[in-house]
Amino acid sequence: MKKLYITVLGIAFLTSCGGGGGNKSVDKIIESGSLNEMKSKRSEIVQQRDELSAQLSQLDEAISKLDTLHKLALVSTMRVKDTLFNHYIEVQGNVNTKQNIVINAEYSGILTEVYVKEGQDVQKGQLLAKIDDGGLSQQLAQAEVQASLAKTTYERQKRLWDQNIGSEIQFLDAKTSHEAQERAIAQLKDQIQKTRVTAPFAGTIDDIITDQGSVVAPGNPLMRIVSLKNMYIEAEVPEKYLPSVSKGTEVQIDFPVLDKTVSSKVRQAGNYINPNNRSFKIEVDVPDTDGDVKPNLTAKLKVYDYFKKDAILIPQSLLSENAKGEQYVYVAEKNGKESEGIAKRVIVTPGKTQGDIIEILDGLSPGDHIIKEGARSVEEGQVVKIIAEK
Repeated sequence: MKKLYITVLGIAFLTSCGGGGGNKSVDKIIESGSLNEMKSKRSEIVQQRDELSAQLSQLDEAISKLDTLHKLALVSTMRVKDTLFNHYIEVQGNVNTKQNIVINAEYSGILTEVYVKEGQDVQKGQLLAKIDDGGLSQQLAQAEVQASLAKTTYERQKRLWDQNIGSEIQFLDAKTSHEAQERAIAQLKDQIQKTRVTAPFAGTIDDIITDQGSVVAPGNPLMRIVSLKNMYIEAEVPEKYLPSVSKGTEVQIDFPVLDKTVSSKVRQAGNYINPNNRSFKIEVDVPDTDGDVKPNLTAKLKVYDYFKKDAILIPQSLLSENAKGEQYVYVAEKNGKESEGIAKRVIVTPGKTQGDIIEILDGLSPGDHIIKEGARSVEEGQVVKIIAEK
């Protein structure tokens, strides 16, 4: 429109300069060689030029009021939606099992037999190895013979005593001898049992530490047994999450080495804050993973400490801060024209963050149109041209 007005004015100007309305043209005046006519014509043209410039300024002002397209800032917007927000914290932990122990010798002697090999699965109570008992078995056999005689003597004395026959001393002596023999047998059996190395739980023999034929003493390590059942991950969580992380909290476990992810829950949350790093421990159950998860394996945990089903989430990059420290965004309010809006600054209350996303607790509602690209260049109340809406 503006170009059209300028063209019209230009034609009028040229027409006036061309000698319209009975006036001589510039060419004819120059041909006449009259200095006075030349000066007069020049003054006439200058006056017409000034009048046209004033008219052009008036037209420009009127056009700017009616056609503001050239002033509109180009922006893109995103429509605010409420969505599910599962906030989590990321920590690292190690796989542990309480059934991962080294079996030590409890008796001195030669390790005469090793009945298992590395990698072998065993059951609870299964005999794993045997230490030479140094003649305890023979002593037990002799003690059992003596105990049998002492028992027979005691039973006879007891029958006589029940019939008031014999002295009390004889009865008590037989009873004491019988009880002493029973205790001696129990002690020998206990000692012999220490020469038998058995599995304390069902598991796998991970390592044979002492070879058959070696001389061992109480405390010497013999073998390691590991159970891959009932494993757990131990991790440390910063103390600020103490109110939101407790027994039963949902956890996602990632094993980077295995390229495997499983879901679980916190089975125990510690009640002690470590003063060195201001954290508390958690234990997370490891579900059955086909036996490929091993003790001391590194795991990454996503501990879900916050849940909201209708949260408003926006990119953190859209937030700005004013001189008062308040966070704000610009929204585009419709002004009745298609693909246009008015920029409005809205103070918001931010919540939890997750990566480059932040939750907005107050200030925005579903359906609002936040200015994305161009947000740093707009001002309050400015009319904007929306080039794309996402």
